[in-house]
Amino acid sequence: MPALERGGAGTRELGHKKYLTLIPASAYYMENDSFICSANFTGWIESSLYGKMFTIYKEPMRILIIEDEPKVAAFIKKGLREEGWSVDVAADGVKALAMIGAKSYDVIALDIMLPGRDGLSVLRMMRRHGDDTPVLLLTARDAVPDRVAGLNAGADDYLVKPFAFEELLARLQALVRRSRGAYGEMLRAGDLKMDTARHIVQRAGRPVALTTVEYRLLEYLLRNKGRVLSRVDIEEAIWGLNDDADSNVVDVYINHLRKKIDRPFHRPLIHTVRGFGYKLEHQDHEADH
Repeated sequence: MPALERGGAGTRELGHKKYLTLIPASAYYMENDSFICSANFTGWIESSLYGKMFTIYKEPMRILIIEDEPKVAAFIKKGLREEGWSVDVAADGVKALAMIGAKSYDVIALDIMLPGRDGLSVLRMMRRHGDDTPVLLLTARDAVPDRVAGLNAGADDYLVKPFAFEELLARLQALVRRSRGAYGEMLRAGDLKMDTARHIVQRAGRPVALTTVEYRLLEYLLRNKGRVLSRVDIEEAIWGLNDDADSNVVDVYINHLRKKIDRPFHRPLIHTVRGFGYKLEHQDHEADH
């Protein structure tokens, strides 16, 4: 697969395929051989030169920047957003741990010198609770003992300030590739499996056919397995919506998913948490939903 380049709404020829790059496309369809899209989802869209089937190649990487220097945090955030990343920022260790506990990230950039709780303490707490999200330490300390201390605390890589944005981006991308595997990954919950490389979903060994939106919703639930997700969380992640309090789009698609991955099987995996939202979780006992 050739490397994709960030772009606007145009197309670019790469080998025998044509790629539409970084198109906002949460809702999209074909009309007279034209690609129609709307809303605010940013991802890689791939098409063949001859076919009419468009598929999402890659969703934005999700990163948490934990940095108390506003200028440094703003510099990193701006650069990564221009590269198509989804970026959150925490300015202290206490807030960072709260955000890590509430949301799933592909990678974390963590400064060592933080107010509230220092970076190494945050890192040790993450690893103690079984969180294996890749972490890139950012620090002005370049002595070997400092690097060793960071790596021993559970860091995956170490970058000394000041640094070039290009090196930061390359290291973050490498950590995500290493974590996910170059060709995708297998997401699981009980007897439900999703092969993200081949876009195949199975439950109890039986294939499950999903639409594009259903697949993205299921992947989001699997990546946040066991966590309660509000309707607002899901709307923002899947459709880019954040201002339609009366929308029932989440309930509609959750119902679609349940018909395909829950109701034909003995145990439900998608559970309603009344007053809060939904979670996907394999439970030992039957649960109401």
